[in-house]
Amino acid sequence: MTNEPRRAGAGVADAAADQLRRLVRAGAFTSTGRLPSERDLVEQLQVSRTTVRRALAALAEEGLVSPAPQSGWFVNEAPLGEPPRTLISFTEMARRRGVVPGTRVLSHVVREATLDEAQQLQTGPLSPVVEVERLRSLGDTPICIDHTVILLERTPGIEDVDLSDTSLYAEMGALGTEPARSNFVVEAIGADEREAELLEVPVGSPLLLGAETAFDAVGRPILIGSTRYRANVYRFYSTMLRR
Repeated sequence: MTNEPRRAGAGVADAAADQLRRLVRAGAFTSTGRLPSERDLVEQLQVSRTTVRRALAALAEEGLVSPAPQSGWFVNEAPLGEPPRTLISFTEMARRRGVVPGTRVLSHVVREATLDEAQQLQTGPLSPVVEVERLRSLGDTPICIDHTVILLERTPGIEDVDLSDTSLYAEMGALGTEPARSNFVVEAIGADEREAELLEVPVGSPLLLGAETAFDAVGRPILIGSTRYRANVYRFYSTMLRR
């Protein structure tokens, strides 16, 4: 008789684990990779917090999820990506997952804008810009190479900022010019020799190339850029409306 409550509790935890397992495998949490809080899971599954914790522990043993201190639970190997219609930085994406982002600056130069860049940035020819190329990582795993051209007249001071292991958006915001919206186009490409070496993938491996134009709060373009993601670790989300 003394084992009945324990067995009953285990049965409820198994059922809760089954529900969570189905949700994880169905991709319910892949927009950020983060599971709801324990409190929200208690309400969603209609079980106790102890049962939720047992269910999460069971999924962790299977390798489906893992905890991050003070950040919650995350789906293992969920593709990185921005939530639909939300402009966030690589650093913010990583921290929402509870992982440590890394950034190595490959080049950082101040130069004059090309004619094409000046047209995209809606500025005069030969306007000064900062060109930055960075290798972004999650832990020890290289994830993407981003190349950015920032118009100096709209973010003065950015030329003196060390962009190693920091968020470009956050640094721009600290200088008074934070991106408010972005036009983003994605296409598939194959990795060339340099990209393959930096991202530690075979030459010709699929990459997702994202081309961006970011605008400030009044609609002026402030930067243009491109990011080459390893296709197996990044997913682009969008919301479509039928009019």
